[in-house]
Amino acid sequence: MTGWLEASSIFFTLLVMLIGLFGLVIPIFPGGVVIWLAALVYGLVNQFNTLGIILFILITILMIAGALADNILMGAKARKEGASWWSLFWGFVGGLLGTIFFPPFGGLLGAPLLLYLSEYWRLRSIRQALRVTRGLLIGWGWSFLARFGIGLLMILLWGIWAWSNSSA
Repeated sequence: MTGWLEASSIFFTLLVMLIGLFGLVIPIFPGGVVIWLAALVYGLVNQFNTLGIILFILITILMIAGALADNILMGAKARKEGASWWSLFWGFVGGLLGTIFFPPFGGLLGAPLLLYLSEYWRLRSIRQALRVTRGLLIGWGWSFLARFGIGLLMILLWGIWAWSNSSA
């Protein structure tokens, strides 16, 4: 591959990965999957070598771990504060619809709002509904930190892969 083509391949891949990384701020946005897809396209364009295959497998495992961490941390903290499964479902629906109809930050408002309304409807207690909603938001914060760290690690692994390709 010529020097300018290799450089543009690395630049474009990194750009897409950074979009995925900073897209992790939005709860519904699949930033880890975007980073993973960028690594996949990079591997297909630049042909996978042995190190690339090993690093891509690790990137894949991290992408799956990031997706699981997101769901587990957000829901677990809200459940710990007393949220019902139905309220969590409505919070997910609120996040999804908010992201679709009011991107990019509608999900940040929709999820806690519908969770709060669902819990208030269920318990008729402002205090308990706020506690559950606070739990969801704390879980979202921990989830974001975990996903962001995982995203950074995915990009670092890809960087090692890209560096090894350019020095070969």
